[in-house]
Amino acid sequence: MHQPRMTPRPSIYYDYQVYPFETAPEQRGEKHRYPVVVVGAGPIGVTTALELARQGIASVLIESECQVSEGSRAIVFTRRSMEILQQVGVTERMLETALPWRYGNSIYRAKRVFRMEAPYDEDDRFEPMNNLQQQYLEQYLIERAQQEPLIEIRWGTKVTGLENRDDGVRLDVDTPEGPYSLECDWLVAADGARSVVRQLLGLRMEGDSYSGNFVIADIRIDIDLPTERLAYFDPDWNPGNTILMHREPGGIWRLDYQLSDDETPEQALAPESLQRSIQAQLDMIGVDAPWELDWSSVYSARALTLPDYVNRRVLFTGDAAHLLPIFGVRGANTGFQDCQNLAWKLAYVANGLADRRLLDSYSHERVGAAREIVAEAGKSTRFMTPPSRGFRLLRDAVLSLSLSESFVGPLFHWRTSRPHDYADSPLNAAADDNVRFTAGPANGAPLQNIRFGDDDYLFDHLPKGFCLLYFGDDPAQPQALAAQAERMRAQGLPISVLTVSRSGEHRPEQQTLADPVGHCFDRYGARSGSAYLVRPDQHVCGRWLQLNIDELPRLLDQALLIQEKS
Repeated sequence: MHQPRMTPRPSIYYDYQVYPFETAPEQRGEKHRYPVVVVGAGPIGVTTALELARQGIASVLIESECQVSEGSRAIVFTRRSMEILQQVGVTERMLETALPWRYGNSIYRAKRVFRMEAPYDEDDRFEPMNNLQQQYLEQYLIERAQQEPLIEIRWGTKVTGLENRDDGVRLDVDTPEGPYSLECDWLVAADGARSVVRQLLGLRMEGDSYSGNFVIADIRIDIDLPTERLAYFDPDWNPGNTILMHREPGGIWRLDYQLSDDETPEQALAPESLQRSIQAQLDMIGVDAPWELDWSSVYSARALTLPDYVNRRVLFTGDAAHLLPIFGVRGANTGFQDCQNLAWKLAYVANGLADRRLLDSYSHERVGAAREIVAEAGKSTRFMTPPSRGFRLLRDAVLSLSLSESFVGPLFHWRTSRPHDYADSPLNAAADDNVRFTAGPANGAPLQNIRFGDDDYLFDHLPKGFCLLYFGDDPAQPQALAAQAERMRAQGLPISVLTVSRSGEHRPEQQTLADPVGHCFDRYGARSGSAYLVRPDQHVCGRWLQLNIDELPRLLDQALLIQEKS
């Protein structure tokens, strides 16, 4: 029988909670078939379940452990991730604890040779980066999921086998009370880098694994430095290698330092080695303060992806779908974009609003994004951990030049995680005014958030389904547009109209946002009568300088890949 750890993980700053195992209905002799089973209750799995619930889809969330993950793990969450997490209702909790930041520093021989500043303007609700240990985020997501009647969480439930059929999936699981089987229409694999689901299906990833291992160490220490990324290249105590430092909430600092070629992970994690290396880094930056180790681990840089995230009735997301180097905070932040893309498409297929071709577009868009990241991450990783003598010579030349030549500095840029544009998505309008717009998000890009008041933003008013963002001088929606949207909703097509008006009052309850100075108009390159058709994941799939209202049903059919009716 599966025996998960039932005592809280040790930590000097985080109180781990053990969630109780509960007997499943199947273990009482009941038989059920579930719309969706999500494997893995990490950040990506729970967010997927919450997004499915927003779309009205029930799911069973199974997790082999009975508590959240150990150690800080993913700690930097981008603005785009915060926008996604806002939709599932956890950003207020996050902001109570998280440490926001904008700047990254590259340091060589005690000199700052490059300072990165992430973009930020008056319309941004969230800072570019937000530091928060993963276990806190997992806790907030789980607490939110526990409030959702459409989500059932089963702790201490380990997948041991599966049968992937054309009409559904049969899972074999093991628990502290013994094994059982459960049936579902769809299975979402969000079970991380060592995905059991991926292994059971015999699937292999494509890409590169890079030389060089890194130790992650969380220490409690008082360091009087701002919340900014610190990257140290070729330090005296660890020649030729790289060290990263991040401030975390709770008086914790995260150190990532590269191992020398002759040191094994087991040797690096030995207490005396950890003590020596961490102290050497603190001595180098002139910090003379007592410190205490909370957690440590070793990772290696890999840039890999499955070639297809849809395998019959099994769908892959997050690290189960791809493994990305942490340089540039790509791992979890990429996963949130995965599950946001997947959840609404799976919901629409499950609800009969679209066929399986919509799920194929999930794989098309997100595999394409992963391959872009693999290419970008490869550049960062080869700089941080040169894989050959030639790359090391080139990296060392850049380091030397950076001491005297300012133009070299941008070569240190770590190419941070970014929102991906689905410019070649099959969901994009085939004939619209995309190329005629002089501003605003293009087809496939996520919407730009716009501030309408002190704490009032465009994203606060987006519906859970498709949204037609309409720009008009009259605060009331054109009668014909309102009637068309109502007819479409009566047919089961989930579309809402949100009007941005240069005249009239701000009436969010009537889906009208006042833009008296035309700021939103300007940012979107819009004029009266312009419109953007926005997907449930906030990406644009069509835009028109002057919308033809009669075309709206056909445009939504295209966005759902519904073939024209003969």
